[in-house]
Amino acid sequence: MSAPKLEHLRPLLKSVAQEELLARFQSCDAQQKADGSLVTEADLAANTRIIQALKQSYPDIPVLSEEMPATEQEALLAAQTPLWCLDPLDGTTNFSAGLPCFAISLALLEAGQAQMGMVYDPMRDECFSAIRGQGAELNGQKLGTLKPRTPLHKGVGLVDFKRLSPTLQQRLLSAPPYASQRNIGAVVLDWCWLAAGRAHVYIHGGQKLWDYAAAALIFAEAGGSACSFEGEEIQPNTLKSRSAIAALDAEIFEQWQNWLNS
Repeated sequence: MSAPKLEHLRPLLKSVAQEELLARFQSCDAQQKADGSLVTEADLAANTRIIQALKQSYPDIPVLSEEMPATEQEALLAAQTPLWCLDPLDGTTNFSAGLPCFAISLALLEAGQAQMGMVYDPMRDECFSAIRGQGAELNGQKLGTLKPRTPLHKGVGLVDFKRLSPTLQQRLLSAPPYASQRNIGAVVLDWCWLAAGRAHVYIHGGQKLWDYAAAALIFAEAGGSACSFEGEEIQPNTLKSRSAIAALDAEIFEQWQNWLNS
């Protein structure tokens, strides 16, 4: 079996996005899962296609997907062997509502770390990717090129309010440290757009392994800084929800942390 390579994954994610996601966009009903999240026919079709392709090309590497029972997810993660971590459609609520912000996410995990990650956004034909220690790219162009620093008070924050405490929500609404905020509704795109310099700071109260496994690696390889609310490193080694605060610029990250802790 050959080692996984990004150039092998890119055409897979693109073809699945075109044939399973875009073909159903604005014409697909959603159902609620036991945990309250949504799933559509598109999620399941993309999930099946990608898993089949990965098993054919890399039969020795199992796939942990959002769309599998929690007991199977736990067993795969506990085995501590290399595995794929797949979210076949991140931003399902957006997708089902006809909002064009969603993506496919795939990461290769080994020894509790993401070694490779790819996020494909079919609406903008943007493929974000990274290999640990080799940097991050957007459609083949390096991410992380330094831009003139935007002061925090003039910056844009990506904020997911629903899992934040009421006190923090009120602070962010009444006296935010940035100029404006956005909620994209797709965690993998939060990380990737931050990596691309489209926003300046980020906060999320609790995201799942498949939400950040690939995208947080892409962000880190672009030079970004991130941690949980407790100051812990964000590594894909648990099925428990993780909070996240992040900024691409190290100085802005320190200012953002200080504001949140004040």
